[in-house]
Amino acid sequence: MTRIQQGFTLIELMIVVAIIGILAAIAIPAYQNYTIRAQVTEGLSLADSWESLVAEYFAFNGSFPTSQSVTGGSGAVGVTGSTSGKYVQSVVVSTGGQVLITYGNQVNVKVSGNTLALNPGTDTAGDVIWICGSATHPSTVTMSNTTGTTVPAQYLPASCHS
Repeated sequence: MTRIQQGFTLIELMIVVAIIGILAAIAIPAYQNYTIRAQVTEGLSLADSWESLVAEYFAFNGSFPTSQSVTGGSGAVGVTGSTSGKYVQSVVVSTGGQVLITYGNQVNVKVSGNTLALNPGTDTAGDVIWICGSATHPSTVTMSNTTGTTVPAQYLPASCHS
């Protein structure tokens, strides 16, 4: 009498488990980097209005602000309240009109406490050009500041890479 095999052998099951383990070892870190990059991107969307305020200040005064205050004034852009989000602790204006995004709240621990700088500059026509993070700027743009980003490059959006 012949016996018909029913089910899988132990070695077949072990091979399947090994393959799933290898795929998970590759996929989980890639997905984690993707989610951190998405969290960092929230800061860019929150900073859009700040970029507009700094550009408007430059258009009226011919120089970049060095801070912000509720009433505005000399060297300060006028804003009411602070900007924060699920992953962003604060957005502020710094020296030379630089918009600094500080990450905190529910952000991944790998970027918590780090900052992303949006640096303003002017082109030959006098228009304000924004350079994100460590991205290189065109030679025709005069930058007011190029430092301030502490977010690791692997977590920066593509527009912020050098």
